Amino acid sequence: MPKKAKGRRGLLVVISGPSGVGKSTVVRKLLTLSPKLKMSLSATTRPPRPNEKHKQDYLFLTQEDFFDRANKGEFIEWAQVHGHYYGTPKSYVEEELSKNHVVVCEVDIQGAASIKEMVHSGKLKSATVFIFLIPPSVDILAFRLRRRKTEDEEMVNYRLRAAIAELQVMEKYDYIVVNDKVDSAAEKIAAIVNVEKERVYLN
Repeated sequence: MPKKAKGRRGLLVVISGPSGVGKSTVVRKLLTLSPKLKMSLSATTRPPRPNEKHKQDYLFLTQEDFFDRANKGEFIEWAQVHGHYYGTPKSYVEEELSKNHVVVCEVDIQGAASIKEMVHSGKLKSATVFIFLIPPSVDILAFRLRRRKTEDEEMVNYRLRAAIAELQVMEKYDYIVVNDKVDSAAEKIAAIVNVEKERVYLN
């Protein structure tokens, strides 16, 4: 169940899961099903993949710019993942929550843990629900990682080992959703969001 905050604010939906599970694809589908949801935009130091655009898919920053923002406390979470840095800018999230909107935050395992710590400590005052996306099987996860063709085999194997380890934290989340089919997974998350949104707004 989401952690309630004092005062009437929006709902922060944190969607996480192992690398290669299809978080971005499911979230894109979720936003088509529920267009009123607000998507937080992550910042990263990794180079853009083919067809990714600055300020649309990510805020692509230099490492110097990233650390400057991090030192100023401009991220609600940030972490190093597979040699690159990722973070979620605080200003947009706080602004949308203050308007009672539902904000979707797609992050890695470390990022979700950082957000949970901020919520529990009171540094982020928001009702929050944590959703963990898992693959139907490890074999399918390996297939999806290789199908992306964005990394060499050594990096794919590294990501696969890391993903298997990351699956061990799923019990720390409020909900677990299996990404067997993108449409089905997105529909399940949309249903969760609707239930939790009503719970927050009615209390």
